[in-house]
Amino acid sequence: MTKRVVVAGTDTGIGKTVFSAGLAGLLDGFYWKPVQSGLDEETDSEVVARLSGLPSGRVLPEAYRLQSPLSPHRSAEIDGVAIKAADLSFPVLPTPLVIEGAGGLMVPINRRTKFIDIFEQWELPVILCARTTLGTINHTLLSIEALRARSIPLIGIAFIGDEMADSQRTIAEFGNVPVLGRLPYLDPLRPETLSVAMSACLDLTMIEEGCR
Repeated sequence: MTKRVVVAGTDTGIGKTVFSAGLAGLLDGFYWKPVQSGLDEETDSEVVARLSGLPSGRVLPEAYRLQSPLSPHRSAEIDGVAIKAADLSFPVLPTPLVIEGAGGLMVPINRRTKFIDIFEQWELPVILCARTTLGTINHTLLSIEALRARSIPLIGIAFIGDEMADSQRTIAEFGNVPVLGRLPYLDPLRPETLSVAMSACLDLTMIEEGCR
């Protein structure tokens, strides 16, 4: 069966897209961002195409491309677009598929539906990306509880940032969740440095076994 995984975040701007690029490259798969909000700067799909090392065509087009860098529901309203949950059915492909959400789990796509509602419908396993800086314990434990309340399978936590051993341990213990590893900040951030860091810092076996 083709392996599929959702990469979700505890917040926006934590490095989820870089992690998704590295994971898609590591799995030699496809990448899909269902909804992109903000088109003036490099989009998440463009970042993944630049960093993943995947062949051309492996980064799939978004279902919705919205102009303003806001929550998808508001950006869609400004563009005069109605995001329909039915348009966000994930593609079935012959190789692994990495699907990246937008911001945190509770981000709305319209006035009735949040991303976590879509994840619940998909019944796909989730990797939860969490930053290591102050505030991460609260954000991450709340996100874990939200996933479990809907019986969404959680493969584990992927930390992003500098080592914060106690915060990482506290989340793992209180959340009773596997830690898949920690992706450090990379300078320079290039396809080759990302690939090396992902291979060295992530438990790929645990990720592959948790994918569906």
